[in-house]
Amino acid sequence: MSDTVVIIPTYNEIENIEPIIRAVFSQSDAINILIVDDNSPDLTALKVKELQKEFPKKLFLELRKEKSGLGTAYIHGFKWSLAKGYDYIFEMDADFSHNPKDILRLYDACSKEGADMSIGSRYVTGVNVVNWPMARVLMSYLASKYVRLITGMKIHDTTAGFVCYKRHVLEAIDLEAVKFIGYAFQIEMKFKAYLKKFKIVEVPVIFTDRTRGESKLSSGIISEAIFGVMSMKLKSLFKK
Repeated sequence: MSDTVVIIPTYNEIENIEPIIRAVFSQSDAINILIVDDNSPDLTALKVKELQKEFPKKLFLELRKEKSGLGTAYIHGFKWSLAKGYDYIFEMDADFSHNPKDILRLYDACSKEGADMSIGSRYVTGVNVVNWPMARVLMSYLASKYVRLITGMKIHDTTAGFVCYKRHVLEAIDLEAVKFIGYAFQIEMKFKAYLKKFKIVEVPVIFTDRTRGESKLSSGIISEAIFGVMSMKLKSLFKK
């Protein structure tokens, strides 16, 4: 798995950053990690720099000037990872909502089972969410249903942020043309892969809400997803 990198975007994740880095590395000695930090005021990046001394040539840091959105952080990470030659490129949150133990399952889906893109899915076998208020569970679940209806994708968890890409998927997507920066970014990436007919597989996972730090979800991010999906679908129709 030395061909594998896990991209973790951060903003004020000082409480989670060391535990998540150690947990990811504990899954395999061959995994590398890229932290993309948006100049966190709580000095998350400083902690990463300290840990780089313990994990040389395995732990990398890209420090951006300011908070610029989840989507742009991942695009930055994708470009970096492609330039470094990684074959399997992961998206993952810093707050343990995604279980590091599931990394190998997503990796196997791509490396052994023929998927081009594997998704850690909360909804492919029902609703597997822990510690979320019922209102938020319903909002997320119905959002994925809405996206499936509008886009035609056969993906149950369209807003999932725990993903493994084979490098050729990211190479085939025009990363400069990715529009959304928040919640809708996850939808847009899946939709672009779907339009190019890549094999997308959902791997059932249990999603556990963060216990440390603060959620970055906002009403603006949600509205971007709701209204952005319709415009995204319409543009894809006109391109045909």
